[in-house]
Amino acid sequence: MERYNIINEVGNGTFGNVWRAMNKQTGEVVAIKKMKRKYYSWEECINLREVKSLRKMSHSNIVKLKEVIREKDILYFVFEYMECSLYELMKDRRKLFSETEVRNWCFQVFQGLAYMQQRGYFHRDLKPENLLVSKDMIKIADFGLAREINSLPPYTEYVSTRWYRAPEVLLMSPAYGSAVDMWAMGAIIAELLTLHPLFPGLSEADEIYKICSVIGSPTEIEWAEGIKLANAVNFQFPKLAGVPLSLLLPSASKDAISLITSLCSWDPCKRPTASEALRHPFFQSCYYIPPSLRFKPAIERSPSGGTRGAVEHKHSRYSGNMSYYKPQGMFISAQRKLEMNYQGATKYDKTLKSTAVESPPRYRPPLRNSPAEKSFTIHAWKAREVSNTAEKLANMTIGKDKKPPRQQMPPPMKAGGWDPQSDPFLGRSQDFNHGRAYSRKVAG
Repeated sequence: MERYNIINEVGNGTFGNVWRAMNKQTGEVVAIKKMKRKYYSWEECINLREVKSLRKMSHSNIVKLKEVIREKDILYFVFEYMECSLYELMKDRRKLFSETEVRNWCFQVFQGLAYMQQRGYFHRDLKPENLLVSKDMIKIADFGLAREINSLPPYTEYVSTRWYRAPEVLLMSPAYGSAVDMWAMGAIIAELLTLHPLFPGLSEADEIYKICSVIGSPTEIEWAEGIKLANAVNFQFPKLAGVPLSLLLPSASKDAISLITSLCSWDPCKRPTASEALRHPFFQSCYYIPPSLRFKPAIERSPSGGTRGAVEHKHSRYSGNMSYYKPQGMFISAQRKLEMNYQGATKYDKTLKSTAVESPPRYRPPLRNSPAEKSFTIHAWKAREVSNTAEKLANMTIGKDKKPPRQQMPPPMKAGGWDPQSDPFLGRSQDFNHGRAYSRKVAG
């Protein structure tokens, strides 16, 4: 303990005192819990429930146990420091907390409880004093009464402060589970919304009376096991109808009332677990999903039946007896989909072939009154001269004794190309307008 400087005392409980201290080496502020009982062996210290449970758990909403120190048979627990408890925030407050603040705190507590339940533990002593707050962060503390869910009964008779004690514990049930923490959370949420305890009983019997006056007396249908527990201890429930929670919590929303009602159910089996409570609509706003990651349901479309046929086909899968279900439409749709994919592959294959060997571009005639049209325009007198020559050639006859004139062969090609004097197209070059180059492309 010489490594820590004690600053001041911040709490005094049944099992020990809590001090605020500072680590001399690191300057870190911590909370040191000094146990009142003496421990004469290290094994005895390690087997404590608080040590065993906290060594197995590491969660952002569960107070962190940093170190266990035993000096002169005195045991010290070194925890991370939190500014205050939820009870200290409520006791001197006059203005109600906003529902957003209550929601954020309770959402964190349920996350810690869900983690505990997954690890096989339940707290058994949830109350505002054991919920520590620093800024917007809240953590579950004081695991001195924590038990394993699979541990064998009977359990300790004293469990939690009376105002947050579940009915089965008040009726001395030999076996109970993590549902006692859910009842306590229902009472804590109501107290956060009103700054007044929901069931402020003066004794165990008065506590049950306060519960009956709020949620009404249980019936055989609601909680048959509770009636048996009451008969076993010679207790008779008062006949009270209860009061709507909306009258006791006028500032609470419908979702908050719904959550508290489910948490404070007589039957422990009807209370939600911590994981189920996190999925309650009351905590819906605590889950933020970026727009880019939000799920957008796609509309199924069938190639023949359209949207309506696809929807009917989707729902038909779950109607009737599944053993006699013959999903014919499923195979038809799959076959059509395969055919469509085959057609798409054929088109894709054709596209590849067409792109592999490029065909020459098709000839497109020029538009009227365009420069290209003007470049290929032949004058009228030239057209008449061509037509007259064609008529003369058509009327010409060759006699029997006359032989057709022998055509002169063009001179052999020289290395430089055709002889300019013998080029048959040289004399016609004047017939065309050379405004644009002539294209020999064939119109396809």
